[in-house]
Amino acid sequence: MQPLQFRSILKRICWGGTRLGSRLGKQIGTETDYAESWELVDHGDDQSIVTDGPYRGWTLNRLVELKGKELLGRHAGLKQFPLLVKFLDAHDRLSLQVHPNDEQARSYDPNENGKTEAWVIIDAEPASRLYTGLKRGVDRSQLESALAAGNVEQALHSFPVKPGDCVFIPAGTVHVIGAGILLTEIQQSSDLTFRLHDWGRLGTDGQPRTLHITDGLDCTDFNRGPVDPVTTRLVAGESHPVEELVRCDDFVIHRHQTGKPFTMDADGRFHVLMMIGGHAEFVCSDERRQMGPGSTVLLPASAPKTQIIPEDEIILLESFLP
Repeated sequence: MQPLQFRSILKRICWGGTRLGSRLGKQIGTETDYAESWELVDHGDDQSIVTDGPYRGWTLNRLVELKGKELLGRHAGLKQFPLLVKFLDAHDRLSLQVHPNDEQARSYDPNENGKTEAWVIIDAEPASRLYTGLKRGVDRSQLESALAAGNVEQALHSFPVKPGDCVFIPAGTVHVIGAGILLTEIQQSSDLTFRLHDWGRLGTDGQPRTLHITDGLDCTDFNRGPVDPVTTRLVAGESHPVEELVRCDDFVIHRHQTGKPFTMDADGRFHVLMMIGGHAEFVCSDERRQMGPGSTVLLPASAPKTQIIPEDEIILLESFLP
């Protein structure tokens, strides 16, 4: 099975901006609230659709169901593509939110997954901050009191963020993506979010957006404490050092930063490749694709060797299952 590309699904939300178009080449309109571009998703009615080739028009779920062995390899048998990958443009800060783990998620919906996620920062304005985890010692009653008093930021751990930072957010971690940040998100296939606070913001209907304080507190891991950017480690690379950003039960993320050609060999797993910097040609058999910032390619487990030929210095994220 050849590499696959899919139609991006654009989401407009009140905190979005325009950098999905200006920085990542997405086909946005004249509005200024484009918040998310879902690059790969198999979640209910949200389905990625193949743009070309013999599977043009197929949904990702159909590929999983009918071509599971070719697509998933050693992970064949899954009923759903396990990852949801997206780009986010936070022109304004997001709500304070938390996601449940697998067991908690299925108590709300038997077909839902928990949501562990990771962010890789593409761009950030000078004053941009992330809020990830609670300050040490903050317990449920203290967080609940801070929410009621409207001074919840005093309970949150935060730090200034810069391009290249990677932050790992296990399920149960309270978090806020601050204003001025453009990032890539790799996560479990889930869309279950509990909103704890929204800064008094109104939705498009002129009403405050719904909060889920009890459910959010129930799903918060009060033992986690502050969460900082990950410390990366180098792993073997054919022609260049490769950074391992995250390794957990749900996914692995590697980062390639190089101007030299290299090859992605088949290893019995699918690989999601996301370009966040530079330009390259992807060559697989006699098929060639031009890739730039914002491009996403799914390499099926059965894909032939794929050569990546940079035109300049590239930054490429590679995600796969352990």
